[in-house]
Amino acid sequence: MKDAPRTPPPGQLNYLLSIIATSTFAGSLSARAMDPVLPQVSADLLVTIQTAATLASAFAFTFAMVQPALGIIGDIFGKPRLIFVCLILLAGANIVGAFSTSFEVLLITRVLAGVGGGGIFPITLGLVGDLFPLRERQVAMGRVLAGAMTGNLLGASFAGIVGDYVGWRGVLSSIGGVVLLASLAVAWGFRSQMGSSGKRVDARAIARNYRRILAHPHARISYLGVFVEGICIMGLFPFIAAFLQELGEPRLSIAGLVIGGFAIGGLLYAASIARLLGLIGMLPLMTVGATLAAAQIVFIALGPSWPWQFASCMLMGLGFFLIHGSFQVVTSEILPEARAGAVSLQAFCFFCGQFTGPLLYGFGVLHAGKIPTLFAAAALLLVIGVACPLLLRQPVENDSASKT
Repeated sequence: MKDAPRTPPPGQLNYLLSIIATSTFAGSLSARAMDPVLPQVSADLLVTIQTAATLASAFAFTFAMVQPALGIIGDIFGKPRLIFVCLILLAGANIVGAFSTSFEVLLITRVLAGVGGGGIFPITLGLVGDLFPLRERQVAMGRVLAGAMTGNLLGASFAGIVGDYVGWRGVLSSIGGVVLLASLAVAWGFRSQMGSSGKRVDARAIARNYRRILAHPHARISYLGVFVEGICIMGLFPFIAAFLQELGEPRLSIAGLVIGGFAIGGLLYAASIARLLGLIGMLPLMTVGATLAAAQIVFIALGPSWPWQFASCMLMGLGFFLIHGSFQVVTSEILPEARAGAVSLQAFCFFCGQFTGPLLYGFGVLHAGKIPTLFAAAALLLVIGVACPLLLRQPVENDSASKT
């Protein structure tokens, strides 16, 4: 079974891409929504801010852990159907989480939300790879990223505003409703694929595909790179609200706005990537992006006022997607016949970094201090941004991914 025609008419292709972007928008609302309201969760459920930050790790942990299995399911049973089911799960987890009466119950719902979120964004990238040829793929992925970044922007900003007025419970219930609507859009847009019969499962072929993916040197480089990105960049966000409170800014709406600046940077990336690729090229953009993002981590460590932190997060978002978008394109071509598996393994590594990041940041801030911890993260990111493009330029000899 194919998820979608290889060469649909241009009008239909744009329509399907809009549906995909809508699903990533809804799925991304949950990703950063808890970050601005963590101080409120901490006070309401009587836990420390370090404990409350584990909600971000719980979401990222299960998002990562389900990736290998979801990649297989997406390749076998169909990516649109998987996206639909995961949207339903994500909506339910958010709504149930809104009624949590203890931190433990809320933590469980974030675990389930991570499972649901895991089947949306990375599988949509695999679906884009199926629909678009390589020469058009990064621009198409940029549109999908625009949906994701708009969701991140509104998720963080909306969470801060709603948190100030009706609390974190209102944040989760509202997001759950939006995700439900997105699931209906996916069900309608891909209705011809929803009832298709699945392919016969060949466990040996699945295992062989994963071995071929992991044997590819470009896969190892890309997966290590996105793991470090997750630690250094995404691990920082659960602490932004607490850092702002230390500077005398207690409003959750401001914390949400600052975090939302990252998503605006993603939108700038989506709007400019076609021109930047022509001017600079994909691999040099990785170094530019890592340098830009690392510089912003250093700037935030110095404790500027919130308007400057907002601008810094915006530049960080642009830098992040310059490097991350290039990793995504490299990964999408490692093994085209098992593209969902390759992309899902990348998401697995990225979210392993995301759930590790808050733990490492928390440990570092507690024992070494804010500035040394953030400076170390910036240095590590810069190393990845310089080394990975150099390694990816090297030709692959005896490429195992080309063997049958």
